[in-house]
Amino acid sequence: MKLNRSTSILLAALFGAIILISNSVYIVDETEQVVLTQFGAPVGDAVTDPGLKFKLPFVQDANYFDKRYLEWDGDRNQVPTKDKKFIFVDSYARWQITDPLQFFRRLGNERGAQSRLDDILDGETRNAVANHDLDELVRTSNRTPVADDELSELLSDSLDTIQTGRDAIQDIVLELANERAADLGIQVLDFRFKRINYVEEVRVTVYDRMISERNRIADLFRSEGQGEASRINGEKERDLLQIQSEAFREAKEIRGDGDAAAAAIFNESYNKSAAARELYDFTRAMEAYKVAFDEKTTIVISSDSEFYKYLQSVD
Repeated sequence: MKLNRSTSILLAALFGAIILISNSVYIVDETEQVVLTQFGAPVGDAVTDPGLKFKLPFVQDANYFDKRYLEWDGDRNQVPTKDKKFIFVDSYARWQITDPLQFFRRLGNERGAQSRLDDILDGETRNAVANHDLDELVRTSNRTPVADDELSELLSDSLDTIQTGRDAIQDIVLELANERAADLGIQVLDFRFKRINYVEEVRVTVYDRMISERNRIADLFRSEGQGEASRINGEKERDLLQIQSEAFREAKEIRGDGDAAAAAIFNESYNKSAAARELYDFTRAMEAYKVAFDEKTTIVISSDSEFYKYLQSVD
């Protein structure tokens, strides 16, 4: 009976020791940071170093907070821009708990932090959108105009000069959000516009306008192409006429040079002998007869005519 009582006491003491030890130690992971509270009030500084830690059992509690970068995903809100264009803005951010003790005092937990960030970031996003035109929100830099003045006029809406730009507006929201969250124990590390779009009632009108502008640009390119084609065809016709004229002139020159050479050869041959002259005269006379006479031709000539000379010989 005594043995059973001693065993029970020993087991009870062992069990109590285990409970005591389990309530006296806690483990801090590398991705965590801890704030100790005693009866709900924070005690001491935050524990940020990883390892095995000790606390008062049953009196103190360990409150764990994430040390890593955390995500904030904003709601899709309808906001008017400075130039009175209603758009949907969807944004996101990354934040971190930088002062766990202050974070616990002001926000309590991550759910409270997300709710507070909703107020801060959504509010600063609305202010930033309302203080800037749509071009400033969707563009990050100015565009270089094209060389064609007429095309530049058509694209004037897309070439408006921006003063701030999307990246700078995001930086403004980030800076103002951190100013408002300075005493919350958190820091907003990054803020971005995830998507910006027109409301449904305006989107169709905007798309129609974009299509109309692009059709005007296409018509301009088409008319310029037709003008360029007409110019090329005109230059082709002019070059063709010039080539034909040059070829005709060269042909005449070659033919003239050939006739001159033939005449020179003839004169040289004609003056060499009487027989050659006689042959030439006879050949020329036969060619003349061939051209002048046919079956129905009647001719009256003198008997002493040179033209009658070879006719007389034929008879």
